[in-house]
Amino acid sequence: MAADAAAPSRTLPACLLLLLLLLSPRAADAGPLAAGLVYPDFTASGYEYIDTRGAFLESNNGAFRAAVHNPGKQLASFYLAVLHEPTGTAVWSANRDAPTGSSGRVQLSARGLSVTDADGSTVLWSTTPRAPVAALRLRDDGNLQLLDARNATLWQSFDDATDALLPGQQLRAGAYLTSGRSPSDFARGDYRLAVSASDVALTWQGSTYWRLSNDLRSFKDRNAAAASMSFNSSGLFVVAADGALVFQVDLAPADFRVLKLGNDGRLRVTSYALVNSSAPLGGDFVAPATDCELPLQCPSLGLCAAAGNSSTCTCPPLFAASVKVSGGCTPGDGSALASPDSCRTNSSSSSVSYIALKPKIAYSATRYDAPTTTGVNRTACRALCTANCTCLGYFHDNSSTTCYLIGGSQLGSLHWSTRAAPALGYIKTINSATTAGKNKRGSSTASRSLPIILPCVAAFLLIVVVAWYSLWWRRKRKSGKKSKGKNSAAKNVNLGLQNPRSRDTSYDEDPNDDDIVIPGMPARFSYEEIGSMTAGFETKVGSGGFGSVYKGELPAGEGLVAVKRLEAVGMQAKREFCTEIAVIGNIRHVNLVRLRGFCAEGSRRLLVYEYMNRSSLDRSLFGATGAPVLEWGERMEVALGAARGLAYLHTGCDQKIVHCDVKPENILLADGGQVKVSDFGLAKLMSPEHSAIFTTMRGTRGYLAPEWLSNAPISDRADVYSFGMVLLELVHGRKNRGEQEQANNTGAAVGGSGDHSAFPSPSGHSSTMTSSTMSGGTSGGDDDYFPMVALELHEQGRYLDLVDRRLEGRVSGAEVARAVRLSLCCLHEDPAQRPSMAAVARVLEGSVPPPEPRGDALGFLRLYGRGYGMPAPVPGMAATSGSAGGAATHGWSTSATAGSQLDGSLQDTSAPR
Repeated sequence: MAADAAAPSRTLPACLLLLLLLLSPRAADAGPLAAGLVYPDFTASGYEYIDTRGAFLESNNGAFRAAVHNPGKQLASFYLAVLHEPTGTAVWSANRDAPTGSSGRVQLSARGLSVTDADGSTVLWSTTPRAPVAALRLRDDGNLQLLDARNATLWQSFDDATDALLPGQQLRAGAYLTSGRSPSDFARGDYRLAVSASDVALTWQGSTYWRLSNDLRSFKDRNAAAASMSFNSSGLFVVAADGALVFQVDLAPADFRVLKLGNDGRLRVTSYALVNSSAPLGGDFVAPATDCELPLQCPSLGLCAAAGNSSTCTCPPLFAASVKVSGGCTPGDGSALASPDSCRTNSSSSSVSYIALKPKIAYSATRYDAPTTTGVNRTACRALCTANCTCLGYFHDNSSTTCYLIGGSQLGSLHWSTRAAPALGYIKTINSATTAGKNKRGSSTASRSLPIILPCVAAFLLIVVVAWYSLWWRRKRKSGKKSKGKNSAAKNVNLGLQNPRSRDTSYDEDPNDDDIVIPGMPARFSYEEIGSMTAGFETKVGSGGFGSVYKGELPAGEGLVAVKRLEAVGMQAKREFCTEIAVIGNIRHVNLVRLRGFCAEGSRRLLVYEYMNRSSLDRSLFGATGAPVLEWGERMEVALGAARGLAYLHTGCDQKIVHCDVKPENILLADGGQVKVSDFGLAKLMSPEHSAIFTTMRGTRGYLAPEWLSNAPISDRADVYSFGMVLLELVHGRKNRGEQEQANNTGAAVGGSGDHSAFPSPSGHSSTMTSSTMSGGTSGGDDDYFPMVALELHEQGRYLDLVDRRLEGRVSGAEVARAVRLSLCCLHEDPAQRPSMAAVARVLEGSVPPPEPRGDALGFLRLYGRGYGMPAPVPGMAATSGSAGGAATHGWSTSATAGSQLDGSLQDTSAPR
């Protein structure tokens, strides 16, 4: 009886449990995880598919899943996403800026795919297909597609990239990836990876902090407009519209990769052995390569310093740790950092001031972005920032007079620059009335202390000066003794006295070899190996100021090379050798000649370059009559390639590099449209503290900027001037001066190396050029100074009259006008008024319109032109005041005599060929 009575009581709970299971929404609505396809009238929510972590559709290979996904295990935000199942990585998301809750729904109907709230009244994201939808498919490559009844694609996730790319997916020019805000928040963040026609770049708040073209791991194969970026099992590629390769990054072989822009701004390509693998192979491609290159590695105004494989953050001098922003920095004087809001609400009780950063502290935007304005001094740059409420600070480069205004919602982090940051930074602050009063009291205290401090400082400085003078005097005495010893040795040689050491050992032993330390440079060859490469220096392909160039071949058939043999090995030649090794050896750019190796045995100095089979531009452009004509399109490709190479030297290297000898002889050509700038022997590395330098006269007559002749500081704008002359020569097909200059003149004998393109002296004197001396067969009787003719025809709008007649009109009128206007801007007398080489390259690409030349900055061309046909005075003879042709009115203070002497003594050196 007791057992029978207990039976109904045990049955009732079991019935209730069964009833609850039958009434459960999941039991009623949810289905199994679909494979490959789902069809219209389908709905899913995170709650319904909780057992599969929101996944409702799986690719046939099991590598990818479409899911209602809540990243980071939070329960507030759900997204329609495609996940790489083995790693859980989200490779695409739909409603990233409008997440739904756990009851939000993904709905598939004939009208398309959508994400809505729980009751379907609010659409958070949707597609708009052009035809009725028949199915939703998740492919084995991770591409989510809407299909019509014929299986044609109506929409696909590969065309709507978010923050990641998969193999086979393309990111087209004009499109970009946008980072998420955090691992659990897919909303659009501040970082972007953008593909443009000229490059691939990472930006933060609109400021660039990485470019593919500046990354040493990338190789540029041709100068063409980029159409898309993609990657596969062998590497990362940027291609043109015709499929030709533009950029390439080689990666270790892998079956599957994921490219993802992280919420920290770091671009990472992670590789896996198989698409279903969960463990990465290692050796990821990460950009930027170091922590401190990230714009917000440290919180606002934090100073990032590399520490092994990681980094540390501190506050820069005059700043202290912020109590409001963890890890951030605030002015140490009690003032507040400027912000757009504080600027707009600024009252008379507060004022704007600036805190100067140390010279070696840099900001990433100033390396990659174009300056806000040029040709202004620091005071004008500061005034621009003060008047702009969105400006949070500025950087000013005094040598190039460029001004960078730093904007955005907040300031990023700072870093120590290996380039010593030629642009000095100033952070904008707001001083309240209270702070101003404190500063005033502090100033009063300081004024009372001055009578005590100043005498102490003066005494200290006096001690320093006396100590320095004593040291200098002692060194001078020692150098005098050494010089005397050398003179004695020279005297013995002149008298025919034999040195105790054998004369045959001059090439075998050289104590100066120990001074040339080249760690991490290209391959070092023995002199015997070099001789074998060149078959005993059999084929000579060119010669220059320091030696000859021979054709050779690397061992084991590794390719042809050009061997530059430095024959006149003096101190200057050794300095050129060391410069070329240090500079070219670490530079990889498609438009810069590559150094393959070198030889340094005793006094022998040889450089091994890649071989350019079409030789230098001057041979193609100024060839003999009847030779093939360089077509207009080829000329513009040459100009663009040379401009990009020089721009990389100026802005893409760790230290700014000035070439100092830009001319057609130093622009090399090869099959396939290759254009490379060569001969860095005259290049001058800019020191960290000086972006403009005083240096000895270098370069080639006809291409020297005016500042060379006036003892003014030399900066990268000197290369811009030389490039402007080359660009004019590309348009006209002849040298800017006569082929035979003062053949019987004393100055010609002094010239030495036989360069035929002379730069007029400040007096304006030069030889007359007749039609028989004009290069490249250009017809003529054209005795005028060609740059002056270009200026005059520009003012008349007659650009086509400047074109090389051998082209017979096969030119683009718009491109000719652009090239002439750009070249004249490069020839501005004031270096600050010339564009940068980066700006020149953008104009030649067609991405920006050409600037307008300033007539008042080109008057000196007319000065030279008026004296073009006048005979040159004999060096050392005094010139009359009238012979200067009005030079004084154009800012020239160099006398006619000095100018003539200088014009006759300039040395010409040639490129490796």
